[in-house]
Amino acid sequence: MALPAQKQMKYWGIAAVVIAVVLWALGDVLLPFVLGAAIAYLIDPIADRLEAMGLSRTAATAVITVFAVLLFAIILLVVVPTLIYQMLDLAKVLPEAFKNLRDFVQQQAPSLFDEGSRAQQTIVSIAQTLQSKAIGVLEGVVGSAVSLVNVLILFVIVPVVAVYLLLDWDRMVARIDELLPRDHAPTIRELAARIDKVLASFIRGMGTVCLILGTYYAVALMLVGLNFGLAVGFIAGLVTFIPYLGALIGGALAIGLALFQFWGDWWSIGMVAGVFAIGQVIEGNLLTPKLVGNSVGLHPVWLLLALSVFGALFGFVGMLIAVPVAAALGVIARFLVEQYLDSRLYQGKAFHDAD
Repeated sequence: MALPAQKQMKYWGIAAVVIAVVLWALGDVLLPFVLGAAIAYLIDPIADRLEAMGLSRTAATAVITVFAVLLFAIILLVVVPTLIYQMLDLAKVLPEAFKNLRDFVQQQAPSLFDEGSRAQQTIVSIAQTLQSKAIGVLEGVVGSAVSLVNVLILFVIVPVVAVYLLLDWDRMVARIDELLPRDHAPTIRELAARIDKVLASFIRGMGTVCLILGTYYAVALMLVGLNFGLAVGFIAGLVTFIPYLGALIGGALAIGLALFQFWGDWWSIGMVAGVFAIGQVIEGNLLTPKLVGNSVGLHPVWLLLALSVFGALFGFVGMLIAVPVAAALGVIARFLVEQYLDSRLYQGKAFHDAD
């Protein structure tokens, strides 16, 4: 005998609350496992293709692991040191660049800086806020960086978790399928397939877009001669998964640095701006339509809301799970709308006549 809907909702609600409490209490502990699971999910299709080519799951996992280790070693030796130096230098240069910008604005509009004026108070308040936020972020980064044990644990546990989950991924999915409530198994499978499609399109697609654009921005800006081209390209590529934000942050940062470095050389400044203009054309007309598609269903505002809420509630782990949860909630919401449109509540008399 099936459980009444009210009891089912009660049990599912209790399960959701338990998961939320666990995430809130053990967020930092769960970080390596969440990252490992995300990596395993991202590269599972590669393992499936290698299996289709005739390799066993163990052999496919071994091939992927060896390739990933070699790639990581190359990046660690070639890219990471330069990136770290540029990021540290960028942190030192930004205050001076901001001071120069303030001096320039003061020369052009001295009334804004009259002592006691509302504009002066607003500017001082904004500067103090930015400074306090920047100090807090830097302290957090430094605090994490000096914790050698945490860093080592992260670099050791994440790959191990990813390899083991990748090896057992298909078996885990089959086992979960066996544990689904029999009455609702078809519906849950359908929803899971839709969620997987959204995640595959968004995470794998946008991950590829971020990598391509980040590489393009970094190489192009370095060729133009911008001092912090690699760091700016890394930042722009990293936030590209939020529509328009990558271009806005990366473009503003690059053009601001170009003004600071090339002041008077308008050709070089224009080339830096052109790099981001070309990048946006490539992203909007080629990369995103081909790699992500138009049917993902994750609205930028919904994505930003999920990142903000889950980041505030569960920290960095919350931000990692925000995209999957946002995708799942979006799919479930669309499914409920479909059910509503096909229900007696919506169709009313027409539904009754059809019966």
